[in-house]
Amino acid sequence: MASIFTKIINGEIPGAFVYQDDYCAAFLDVEPMTEGHVLVVPREEVSHWVDLTDELAAHLLSVAKRIGAAQMAAFDCQRIGLLIQGYEVPHVHIHVWPTNSVSDFNPANKGPMAEQETLAAVAEKLSARIE
Repeated sequence: MASIFTKIINGEIPGAFVYQDDYCAAFLDVEPMTEGHVLVVPREEVSHWVDLTDELAAHLLSVAKRIGAAQMAAFDCQRIGLLIQGYEVPHVHIHVWPTNSVSDFNPANKGPMAEQETLAAVAEKLSARIE
C-alpha cells in the first residue's frame, strides 16, 4: 500500500508543493511546527534513511539546504531546523523549518491542521525564493 507521502506526490491527496524533481518532492507540513515547515520526501518509498543510496541521501540534503536558504529569506528567522523522521509514516522525510528558539524543535508544539488556502499562500511565498 502506498504511503500517504506517495499519495501526496502522485496527486491523490492535496499537497502544497514548493519543489519537485525526478527524485523527490517538497511540500508543506499540514501541522507545521512553525510557518513554512516543509517535508522533503524521496519519490521512492524508503522506510529508514540509512537505507537510502548515498546519491539519493546527498540529493535530499541538497534540496533541504536550498529550501532552508529560501526559508531564511522568506520568514526572517534565526536558524533552520532539520530533522530526519520516519516513525508516523514509514517513508523517509526530512523536516525543514524556520526557527527562532530551541522550543521550535519540540514536535509537541505542532500547530493545528492548516487550511489549504493558508498552505497555498505560504507555498507561493516560499517557492518564489527557492533557487
